[in-house]
Amino acid sequence: MGGAVLDALFSQSPMSLHVYDQELRLVRVNTAARLMREFPAERLLGRTLPEILRSFDITDPAAVERAAHRVLETGVPELDMSIRFRARRVPPVETVTSASAFRLQRADGTVLGLAAALTDITARVRAEAEVRLQNEAAERIGTTLDIFRTAAEFCEVVSPALADTVTVDVYDVVLGGRAPTADALDRDQTVRRVGYHSVAGPDRQGVPAVGEVDVYPPGTPHRTALDTLAPKLIRRLRPDAHWLDPRRRRDARILDARAHSMLLVPIRARGVVLGLACFYRWREPAPFDHRHLRLAQQLTTHAGQCLDNARLYGRERSAARILSGGFAQAQASVVKAVELARTHLPAGTGGGWSAAISLSGSRVALVAGDTTSGTSRPAATSELRAAIEALADLDLPPDDILARLHDLASRPSTLPVTAALDAGDGTPATCLCLVYDPVTRLCTAASAGHPSPVLVHPGGAVELLDVAAGPPLGQGLAEYALTERVLPEGSTLLICNTALLTAAGGRESLLSRLTDLFAEPQPSLQAACDRCAEALAPEQPMRDAYLLLARTRTLGDSQTKAWTFPNDPESAGQARRRAVDQLAEWGLAQDVIDDTALVVSELVTNSVRYAKGPIQLRLIHDGTLVCEVTDDSSASPHLRRALDTDENGRGLFITAHLTQRWGVRPSGRGKTLWAARTLATTPADGHAPVAEAGPGTGPERSARPTGKAEPSTAWPHER
Repeated sequence: MGGAVLDALFSQSPMSLHVYDQELRLVRVNTAARLMREFPAERLLGRTLPEILRSFDITDPAAVERAAHRVLETGVPELDMSIRFRARRVPPVETVTSASAFRLQRADGTVLGLAAALTDITARVRAEAEVRLQNEAAERIGTTLDIFRTAAEFCEVVSPALADTVTVDVYDVVLGGRAPTADALDRDQTVRRVGYHSVAGPDRQGVPAVGEVDVYPPGTPHRTALDTLAPKLIRRLRPDAHWLDPRRRRDARILDARAHSMLLVPIRARGVVLGLACFYRWREPAPFDHRHLRLAQQLTTHAGQCLDNARLYGRERSAARILSGGFAQAQASVVKAVELARTHLPAGTGGGWSAAISLSGSRVALVAGDTTSGTSRPAATSELRAAIEALADLDLPPDDILARLHDLASRPSTLPVTAALDAGDGTPATCLCLVYDPVTRLCTAASAGHPSPVLVHPGGAVELLDVAAGPPLGQGLAEYALTERVLPEGSTLLICNTALLTAAGGRESLLSRLTDLFAEPQPSLQAACDRCAEALAPEQPMRDAYLLLARTRTLGDSQTKAWTFPNDPESAGQARRRAVDQLAEWGLAQDVIDDTALVVSELVTNSVRYAKGPIQLRLIHDGTLVCEVTDDSSASPHLRRALDTDENGRGLFITAHLTQRWGVRPSGRGKTLWAARTLATTPADGHAPVAEAGPGTGPERSARPTGKAEPSTAWPHER
């Protein structure tokens, strides 16, 4: 029986069996060992164990020798030793074995040598390593919603576990949050390097460096992989490959590093092609194979999902920031009424927004709010802002604007704003509307559940501008009170949303911190805004928070002039003469004076005709010339078709053609009709300034319209 077992071990056993004598010289191997291509048994028989180990590239040969000597000396077997070795051939093949060694001796205890049983566990070890790498990728890739950080995490996970060098390039449009289209890619193949990692160390940068742009030339494997969307394995990269051009920086680096194997995997997610991941081996002698390609595809698929999440987040965040930062491109009159500064603390929730809107009479509307309910926040914010700007353009007071917004939000509808306000997560939509007049320094405000603004006096004193808060938009009855306050010259309004107020610890804490901060001079309004945000919210708030600072400005007597005239037919001529004298004193061009005199005459004449009480004329010169006529009549003009035989109805038609904008706003029990035109700056040659060309100005302005099809404006009584 013993002989049969011995014969089976050496002829039929699937395990490799090696027998060594007392000097650890190989004296016999079984059939399984002879079948291993990486172990040329015929050449190694008679060699000592150290000589055999030196024939292979083994991770720690000294440890194997020490283990063999321990077995001979103690007789205690060594079990399940993991030995990783490569045959010294090209290309090298790595094998991992599990070795167990035990001592051979006679019945009387005489030591004869040792036997080693080796089992090939390469497939198992590789599978375990791949699972570990995939688990690590799932944990480490995508910890943030930043494209560059996500790409860096991917490269750090993959190198050196799979490749010596890893690069990630994405189409440049991806960084803007857009999804590349086939047509766009046909026109522009520009990619930007967003990730790089190499075993060469952090001092050696990639080509191109992270952040730089590049283009994959036609005919290269990189371009082919992207065009066909098929992963590419280059098992053996020859230095004389036809597509390698030493004059190109990328190719020169590949040649310089002596890369011998390469994987190219397109990055895709949700049907969108984002870019290309490249894997290179130049230090690891074993080339890539199809098993490595499958693993690289799996890792790249996960990274692609994370990169696309970052792209989508970046797009939504950009949209939210654009929607919430409406005053960034404020008109010139806004800048003249107030100086603006803003700090935004995004938390990714969206909804917080603010806007500065230019109004007639050099006034400015500051509007801010939160639309934090539901999942359609950017759409709801956009719709609310569009509605506010349209209502503000009608020159409605703040309380009336909020009442109409409340009505819009209360209507049953599938519009984004209604859907968002009806989401019912307990966080209602709020809004604050404030109008400031730089001529009178009057501030009027109304609130729909929004925190009141803070007033910072020129000397640094801080107080709450207590605005009566009505119900949030779409909830309760639309009852909004109007708060009026004449502001000190050079004061600053501070507007924030509930998220920042909560982060500051409430109203009292907010005022206390602002008092300490404004006790010291600030280098600029934006610096003060940033310091306020940092002091009020040292940690990132749970929801999007913003802080808006508006330092008020005043138009003095040198820029404004007002007169009051009796309701008398002679008032039109008096108003015209006063206006001409004032415009000449301001040094305006003669054609501007003539046009404005005609506008004043027409507007005052109509007020005399339809109003009963006194008539006020006000001129404002702040780069734009504004003419305002106020009376006690609630009648407003409207457009109509004028006939050739009509003797009346052309007053506002003339006004509309001689100015760039005109409108009507309610004023107490009456109304104010205003008209404005932009003035050009004084030319460098010192000649008098001329009016900027606008609708109805220029050479054609002297031509008076004729014919039945000509549009006109008429007062309600001019039928």
